[in-house]
Amino acid sequence: MFFIKYVLLFLLLCRYVASQQEDAGFTYNGFRGVNMSLDGLAQVTDNGILMLVNTTSVQVGHAFYPQPIHFRNSSTGNVISFSTTFVFAMFSELQTLGGPGIVFVIAPSRGFPHALSTSYMGIFNTSNLGNSSNHVVGVELDTFQNAQFNDIDDNHIGIDINDLRSIKAAPASYFSDQENRRVSLNLYSGNPMQLWVEYCGSKKQLNVTLAPINVPKPTIPLLSLNIDLSQTMVDHPMFVGFSSSTAAMKAPQYVLGWSFKMNGQAKELALSQLPKLPRMGPKRRPRIFNIGLPVIGASLVFMSIFIIRFIVARKKKFAEVLEDWELEYGPYRFKYKDLYIATKGFHYKELLGVGGFGKVYKGVLPTLKEVAVKRVSHDSRQGVREFIAEIRSIGKLQHRNIVTLLGYCRRKGELLLVYDFMPNGSLDKFLFHHQSTATKTKLSWNQRFQIIKNVASALLYLHEEWEQVVVHRDIKSSNVMLDGELNGRLGDFGLAKLYSHGEDPKTTHVVGTFGYLAPEFARTGKVNPSVDVFAFGVLLLEVACGRRPIEAQASEECLELVECVISSWNSGAILEAVDPKLEMNYEVEEMEKVLKLGLLCSQSDPTARPCMRQVVRYLEGEIPLPELPSLTSESIGEVSFWCPYLGSGRMPPSLVADSLLSGGR
Repeated sequence: MFFIKYVLLFLLLCRYVASQQEDAGFTYNGFRGVNMSLDGLAQVTDNGILMLVNTTSVQVGHAFYPQPIHFRNSSTGNVISFSTTFVFAMFSELQTLGGPGIVFVIAPSRGFPHALSTSYMGIFNTSNLGNSSNHVVGVELDTFQNAQFNDIDDNHIGIDINDLRSIKAAPASYFSDQENRRVSLNLYSGNPMQLWVEYCGSKKQLNVTLAPINVPKPTIPLLSLNIDLSQTMVDHPMFVGFSSSTAAMKAPQYVLGWSFKMNGQAKELALSQLPKLPRMGPKRRPRIFNIGLPVIGASLVFMSIFIIRFIVARKKKFAEVLEDWELEYGPYRFKYKDLYIATKGFHYKELLGVGGFGKVYKGVLPTLKEVAVKRVSHDSRQGVREFIAEIRSIGKLQHRNIVTLLGYCRRKGELLLVYDFMPNGSLDKFLFHHQSTATKTKLSWNQRFQIIKNVASALLYLHEEWEQVVVHRDIKSSNVMLDGELNGRLGDFGLAKLYSHGEDPKTTHVVGTFGYLAPEFARTGKVNPSVDVFAFGVLLLEVACGRRPIEAQASEECLELVECVISSWNSGAILEAVDPKLEMNYEVEEMEKVLKLGLLCSQSDPTARPCMRQVVRYLEGEIPLPELPSLTSESIGEVSFWCPYLGSGRMPPSLVADSLLSGGR
């Protein structure tokens, strides 16, 4: 009898705990003193606002309710009805362009260790996007249109299942019951808004409703989707919360209050008790009282003439050009005046480097962000066509190993590109100019090997993972930039060629840098990813050997790096080609892999070269490197026919000069 009583008591207790889980709920009118699970940029401000991200560039922020919640009925396996509402506000320093938005997330875990920032919103990365094993349900408040995710516009609400390609989305708006019509909203206006997310377990229907904070909940939702969430959610407890990220501009995001309820309606928020948003932008100047006008009227007449002449002269000085192509391809356009001030009038002390394209200057924007400004003249070798190509290509690319193009400017005969500032400059300085006071730091082998993997990852993204195929066509050590942590980031897309996946690329002009050009490209002008693979192979040998691809000798003979490495390989002592500055401080297996892979990639037969996906797997040790055949100079890309130009200072026909930067960009 006692045993039966204890069993009954245990069953009643389990049933009580299960019912408590199924009725879980909370209401936060502000977050002061609330126990939230925070990581990344997420924090609770002094006045109780949950700030998901601040103005730091390219970072993520997560904020979750710390306790897991059972969403599925233990007996039926169906997802139980739930309801949530929260008040949020998103800002942007630009009136016409928002940053990555906020995602309300239901996920098996609070951690997203490999998630990317910017458009990936701190939840997914390139490898797990769309995987059914994610078990993630999200409602995105997206303020950036990304073609990769088929976004409908740059101001929308979407329902996401294991992916950032929304299965249903609509422009941000609400149904006005008074006006009997939909009213558009700007998500990144900085005005507080309220969102409701409600799931009916019996109807298997998910509704999302949006409204300004001063408008009652509309009767008609913005999104209504028939979906069985039990196909996505796992049967163990899950976590609810928010995820966000930042890009290159200032776009802080806040949650002011949050209410959640399982198996019922979320409790209404006390809007009057919510914390106040911080002031964004400059403070308003006090109004000038309308006094003394009769006294100063006469003075204003004379002053206005002077001011008008001053304004006309100033506008002429900072006049800019706007063309049709910018409406389609342009990222953020900077004002010439702002760049002029940022670089101290393009002062020579701010000069970072000089090349065939023009000059690069360091600048500091009013937001205290350091940038590099590439100033290209119309009559330079790079010219207008390469300027537009660089905007069209890198302006839309988003990858951690690609130098971020922040924007551009055009004025009269000048073209200007604005990049993230790379404090450690370009890789070639560390490989070849180690005596310079600016590069006293020597790169260890571990750092060199990591830079190689960084560039390989960037090329894989360009060739296979972006919405179009991007052939860089100018892979070389001077176009590999190093950030503050000495990570490699690929830059200078002025010669990039774009075409659709599956398309047969057309013949084009032979451009690039001698010593890095694939022989078949130099002969036929046929561009494809194997052209970049060849140049990457030469780059591998540069990094490992600490030498340029071609070095002119006093006898006017050309010493080719590839031939030296082949000679060492055929003699059975390939490590003799290693950079002596490393002083034998390297992993032998890694070094041999890099040297052999460099020869494998720089073969004259393009069909014998690996693709970048194979290269990345070789470098990561996922697959073994194939055995190299017996190599000769004929089996490797020929560069000797360009050597006569080295001594004369002239350029080979149809080639762009090697543009070396003496500083960061």
